[in-house]
Amino acid sequence: MYLLFFYITVNNNYTRFVAVLLLEFRSDILLKMLSFMRCGSFSNVGLSAVLKQSTNGGFSLESIRLFATRSYRSAGQAVRRKTLKEVLTQPATETPFFAGKLAVAGGAALSIGALCYYGLGLSSESGILEQSMLWPEYVRNRVHSTYQYLGGSLLLTTASAMAVARTPFIMNILTRNSVLGMFGTMAALIGTGAVCQSIAYDKAKLDAKHIAWALHCGTLGAVIAPLSFLGGPLLIRAACYTAGVVGGLSAVAVCAPNEKFLNMGGVLAMGLGIVFASSIGTFFLPPTTMLGASMYSVVTYGGLVLFSGFLLYDTQRVVKMAEHYPTYALKPFDPINAQIGIYLDTINIFMRIAMILASGGGGGGNRRR
Repeated sequence: MYLLFFYITVNNNYTRFVAVLLLEFRSDILLKMLSFMRCGSFSNVGLSAVLKQSTNGGFSLESIRLFATRSYRSAGQAVRRKTLKEVLTQPATETPFFAGKLAVAGGAALSIGALCYYGLGLSSESGILEQSMLWPEYVRNRVHSTYQYLGGSLLLTTASAMAVARTPFIMNILTRNSVLGMFGTMAALIGTGAVCQSIAYDKAKLDAKHIAWALHCGTLGAVIAPLSFLGGPLLIRAACYTAGVVGGLSAVAVCAPNEKFLNMGGVLAMGLGIVFASSIGTFFLPPTTMLGASMYSVVTYGGLVLFSGFLLYDTQRVVKMAEHYPTYALKPFDPINAQIGIYLDTINIFMRIAMILASGGGGGGNRRR
């Protein structure tokens, strides 16, 4: 009697199709074959062993049970899936960094496309650059003074970072990798920034407002001073790339219609929460694990995309404030407060570009070395 068995099994995401032709139907051979097939271990070698054992007369029901038990155990071990903890704590691969590179490349492509679209006048709406031709003189002065203070903030921050980098005592305090130090620097930045923004601006004289502004810039410069360990040439490259990114995004913002990017506030706020949570997680999880590498990628690549979006938002927000702030208000227009958003965006973009350059563009090069 002839019998044709078709056996289909799924293992490791691919399908195997096995056809077995039995020349002689015998119940003892069939039972052993079923043991092979049920445990997922049916093969030519196993079939030969079964046929040989059956031919020699060494077959018994007890041997079938013993063999089936062993086969079930081996099959259970083969199909065992990794737990979530094992997946998250397994050694990191290049996948998180590759995803981050794709996100940055996609954001760059969108920015270039937006610059071409709005810059060439393909939009039906007029852009900020076109509307600026109709600005009154006081609006121009507000925008100019805002960007003058932005340049001053960057110079003060650079000078402070260079001074702190040459002071071993302060650098020793800043480079201590502790939770207390992290929250201490955050409190110092938030405190000096809040004091600076709470004082009224008076353009006629240098007062406490300007002192608080300089203190805030100096504090931020001290916080980023440990970046000096990356080396001067790398930081110069990062500064040049930052200038290109900020200049290109500012061009996109002024060529786009007014308030075009002001609707992104909610999305940017959610993204900021994710990046902030990931930055805290990197203090506890090393980047050599899959979860730690994913968080590091979110902080670097995701942060670069996030603060690029914030730069578009803050640029148009400054223009809107300059256009609509009342001329005869009790408090005059404050260019120091207006530029803080763009200033922080620029610093964050610079830090993340420096981190990406330091890791060789992917973050995996240092781990391999």
